[in-house]
Amino acid sequence: MSALFYRAFEDKYRGSRELIGSRLEIYVPFLQPLLSLKTPATALDIGCGRGEWLELLANLGFQGRGVDLDEGMLQACRERGLDVAHSEGLATLKQTPSNSQLLVSAFHVVEHIRFEELQAMVAEALRVLVPGGLLILETPNPENIEVGTSNFYLDPSHVKPLPSQLLAFVVEHTGFQRHKILRLQEAAALHGDAPVSLISVLGGVSPDYAVVAQKNGDADALHAQDHAFSKKYGLSLPELALRYDQHHAVVQQQLSEAEARAESRERHLRKLLAIVETQARQAKATAAALEASVTLLEQQLVQTTDRLQELEKRGFAVHTAGLRERLGAVKAFLRHPRPGPIVRRLSKVAKKLGVHGPMRAVYVRMRSFALARMKKDVDLPPAPTPKTPSDRPLAELSDDARSVWNQLNIRSQNKHEQGVD
Repeated sequence: MSALFYRAFEDKYRGSRELIGSRLEIYVPFLQPLLSLKTPATALDIGCGRGEWLELLANLGFQGRGVDLDEGMLQACRERGLDVAHSEGLATLKQTPSNSQLLVSAFHVVEHIRFEELQAMVAEALRVLVPGGLLILETPNPENIEVGTSNFYLDPSHVKPLPSQLLAFVVEHTGFQRHKILRLQEAAALHGDAPVSLISVLGGVSPDYAVVAQKNGDADALHAQDHAFSKKYGLSLPELALRYDQHHAVVQQQLSEAEARAESRERHLRKLLAIVETQARQAKATAAALEASVTLLEQQLVQTTDRLQELEKRGFAVHTAGLRERLGAVKAFLRHPRPGPIVRRLSKVAKKLGVHGPMRAVYVRMRSFALARMKKDVDLPPAPTPKTPSDRPLAELSDDARSVWNQLNIRSQNKHEQGVD
């Protein structure tokens, strides 16, 4: 692999100088307390690359120098006036005096070397650091599933990923007083308690991490770093997975509640539908009954019309006229001032039986009642009056009516004779 190829690869996938410089600002809280130690602010950066870290150290007041095996990278550093040399990192450490460096750093180096070389590098760094000095090792974070399964292998010079717990154990086992794991470069939008998606769980964990280890020193040197070591950095996979599970549980609960509300509404609608169907059947039955009634009424109307026509054909008007004549004869009989022969015969029988008085009272009451009921305002329409009583059709009258008729004729003749006399 040529040097030009790897420099072009770094420029494309590592990011611009400005981006890398901004990412390195997170280490400033660890660097500033080091400047308070009564020792020269010397720093050694292994694998210095394009020199972004050396520039930051210079701006803070450190006397930094870097080593790298890529001549193209070293040329970029020299162009910026940085103190760099072409050398291998472990060899440089072995040549460095003990307790001479305030800071030793290696950014994205440990994933390029074998594990035995890593252990040796950490041991040499512990030797060359002053008491209270710091070792910073930054590398890709395989806890990020996307990094650990894909992006790590994008660089052909990578050997194998190193889990943060392994690298932390290496510095602890080597003899550093304390260490801190910093998860780095995660998306700012993932901070807080906002719900996270599945893709955020897979690729949202901090894609890089660093182990910052401090060599044992006096109490002041250790205490100066307490704030930086106590802070929380970045996002871990369990944290994002827990937030996803919590959000998923809330969503599932909301879905269950929505389903329960939908089922309740469905049951209510089914009840309403059953009521409407029952009412529709009742209305249909009522409509059928009304239709049958209308049909029956239409049939009765036709029958009545036919009956009326039949009655008109049989001469119903003539029978009505005859009925009026009969009723008129009965009316005249009841209005007669003296009883006829039938009543007189009944009176004689009553006298022989000794009940003449009661019979007479009944007769008078019956006559009064009939006369009261036959007032002019409730009389039937009068039939045409014949010119003479002799014109009456006697054959149409019953025996009693004929007797009344004869009485009327006799009375009429007497009145006529008296008038003549």
